[in-house]
Amino acid sequence: MSTADPAAALRGASLRVTKQRIAVLAALRRHPHADVELLGRMVREDIGSVSTQAVYDVLTALADARLVRRIETGPRARFELRAHDHDHVVCRGCGAMADVEPGVTATVPEFAQAHGFHVDETEVLHRGLCPSCRPGVQFP
Repeated sequence: MSTADPAAALRGASLRVTKQRIAVLAALRRHPHADVELLGRMVREDIGSVSTQAVYDVLTALADARLVRRIETGPRARFELRAHDHDHVVCRGCGAMADVEPGVTATVPEFAQAHGFHVDETEVLHRGLCPSCRPGVQFP
């Protein structure tokens, strides 16, 4: 999704342009992989009083319109603007999350294509411990 013009992106997805939707998209542009709690705080800083339920409603509409990706990481889902498909890695210790770009892992869903499916989206979540949660381990 092009975040240069969030209003155009909303209109292109046949969604009404509201200040709440614009604020959520702006918050996700500034902080990818945010959960609803963080997004709610950021939106309230931008536009004032907004309920957590309103943020959930906006995220649901944006996800249904495929402008936002919902990433199930456990007790709290995280959200990011939709761009290219890529995997994610999440630390089991501190919850840090990072993108894993295509080509780093082999995630081509050949099995689905072999069964006649046309795959238009792939989501893979890797779990482990980040360098901060693994003292004494050095990474290149």
